[in-house]
Amino acid sequence: MNRVAVLGATGSIGGNTLDVIARHPQRFRASVLTAHRQVEALVALCVQHRPELAVIADPALEGELARRLHATGASCEVASGAAAVTEAAAGTLCDTVVAAIVGAAGLESTLAAARAGKRLLLANKESIVMAGPLLLQAVAAGGGALIPVDSEHNAIFQCLPGGRPDLAHSGVRRLLLTASGGPFRGRSRAQLADITPDQACKHPNWVMGRKISVDSATLMNKGLEVIEAHHLFGAAADAIEVLVHPQSLVHSMVEYVDGSVLAQLGNPDMRTAIACALAWPDRLEAGVAPLDLAACAALQFEAPDLATFRCLALAFQALRAGGDAPALLNAANEVAVEAFLAGALPFLSIADVVEAVLAELPTQAVVDVQTLVERDGMAREAARRVLRNAC
Repeated sequence: MNRVAVLGATGSIGGNTLDVIARHPQRFRASVLTAHRQVEALVALCVQHRPELAVIADPALEGELARRLHATGASCEVASGAAAVTEAAAGTLCDTVVAAIVGAAGLESTLAAARAGKRLLLANKESIVMAGPLLLQAVAAGGGALIPVDSEHNAIFQCLPGGRPDLAHSGVRRLLLTASGGPFRGRSRAQLADITPDQACKHPNWVMGRKISVDSATLMNKGLEVIEAHHLFGAAADAIEVLVHPQSLVHSMVEYVDGSVLAQLGNPDMRTAIACALAWPDRLEAGVAPLDLAACAALQFEAPDLATFRCLALAFQALRAGGDAPALLNAANEVAVEAFLAGALPFLSIADVVEAVLAELPTQAVVDVQTLVERDGMAREAARRVLRNAC
C-alpha cells in the first residue's frame, strides 16, 4: 500500500489526485491531507478519504478543524502551521508526497519531502523555479524520486528514455513545450487594456485556480514551465521552445537529432499526468475519456506573441541571467498577480512590475534556502514599492 500525502488537497490538483487514488484503494491510500484555510473543504475530504493526519496551514483554524472533524466522527490527528505541513511531508505517515501548494509557500515542504527520500510528485512549479539547484541536490541526497505532474513536463518525462536522461548524450535536440495561449490568444495589447480578473480566469481548456489561471493568461505560467524544464531535464534555454497549441491535446514534444519528434497526446485532464506520476513506470486507469482523434478539430501550432505577452520573454530573460533571477521573477509575479486579482493593477501592468523588479535587483548565486527566502522577500517588497509608486 502506497501512502500518499496530498499537500494542497483542496485545490484542483489535490482534488484530481484524490479522485485517482480513490479509484485504486488496493494500491493507494491518502494518509495525509493539508489545506491553507479551507476548513470546510478539508473536513469533507477527511470524511471521504479517512487520512491519518489533517493539517491546516493557518494555526488560528486548528480548533475549528478539530471541532468539525469530531462532529463528523472522523478520527484523524490534527495539526496546524507551516512547520506542521513540512513535518508531515517528511514524516513517517507517507511514502509519496504530492506537492500541490500554490506559490512560494510550498517551497519548504517540497524540499523536506525531497530530503526525506520521498517519491515526490511535483505540481508546485514555483519550488523548482525558485530553488531548482537546491531541490535537485535534496532529491539526490535523499535518494528518492522526482516526477513532474505539470502536464507539459510529465509529457516530456514520458517522451524521454528513462524519464530524465543526460540530454547531451541522448540525442535530444529540443524540448517543445506547448501552450494553449490562454483566454486572450490572438488579441493585441490594445484589446487587453481593460481585462478584468474574471475574464483572465476563464481558461478555454483547463479548470484551475485563480492565480495559475492569470499566469496562463499572461503566459507567465509557460515562462515558469520553461525554467522548470531547464532544471528537470538539464536543458539550456536555447534548447527549449514554446509553441502555442490552442487545442491542448499535444501536451509537449521532444525533438531528437535524427529528426524524430515524440509527442504525448491526451484529453486536457490532469488525472492523466497524476496517474502516470503515481504509478510510474506502471500505467493505471485514471477516469479520463479516451482521445478520439477522428472527432478532433485540426491541430494548430503557432509561435507565441512575445511582444504582447511579455511575461514569457521575461521568464526566458531570468533563465538566461541565472542565479536567483528566476526566484525574483516568481516573487514579483506573485505580488503583481495578487494586485491584479484585487483590482489594484491593470492586466498589462503585471509584466511591468516584474520587469522593474528584475531591473532593480542584481542577480545573485543560489547558495541556501535562508538566503533565497530573504531575496524572495526583497523582490516582494520591491514589487510592492513599484505598485505604490504607480498609484
